[in-house]
Amino acid sequence: MDEKTAELRDLFVDATGSESVTERQNADRGTLVDRDDGAVDHAVRDLVAAMRDRYGFSTPLDDAAYALVARGRFDSADDAAIAAAIRDALGEGEETEDDEEVDSVGDAEIDPAEVDAEMIRKARLDLHLVRESDREVDADGNEGDDQRFPYADLKRLTAAGNSIVECAEELDASPDAVARYAAVARTDIASTRANDRFRDAFRDLLTDADIEGTLASDAREDGLREATEDIETDVSL
Repeated sequence: MDEKTAELRDLFVDATGSESVTERQNADRGTLVDRDDGAVDHAVRDLVAAMRDRYGFSTPLDDAAYALVARGRFDSADDAAIAAAIRDALGEGEETEDDEEVDSVGDAEIDPAEVDAEMIRKARLDLHLVRESDREVDADGNEGDDQRFPYADLKRLTAAGNSIVECAEELDASPDAVARYAAVARTDIASTRANDRFRDAFRDLLTDADIEGTLASDAREDGLREATEDIETDVSL
């Protein structure tokens, strides 16, 4: 385990108070004062829970794991490192009474070995935390013209309600190539419809971008309140 992964794993254990994520983390809402780490963790999980209630999530990871995904995103950790930290915190390799290497996450059972970079990518998109590299078509080193098309065109077609097959036909690309980036486009569209407030609230909580000045704490609290209470309600795609 490298240093970055170990740090994330320790943050996860500290946030959950245990070596696993078998219990949903409930926390009272409160004002963030002087960037108290505990208050930040609680606020991040509150924000995750608000997004789960509003949008629904695509992975079996629970709120504490999603909070780690958000923290890792702004801690410059890649998806593989975040996945490794969660696997380690879940106790990968530990056997249950039935000799099955599984752990409970939220209301689902998950084999820690199933937590990989692709699952973390999906979780990031659930949180509206798109990396610029996610929008770079052919970033994975695929070959062939059917893997390359303007992301902006795909986003426009997706916003217009076109299916994957229709987008692929319009872009003269393979449906498989289009599908991966269409997920990113849908996330960008949903985030835009919410005025990017969830993304910005995570950034304000987990970076030092806005802490200068005497009004920093108030700005963070206001951002969290706006993200959870004052966004557009019609965000279905």
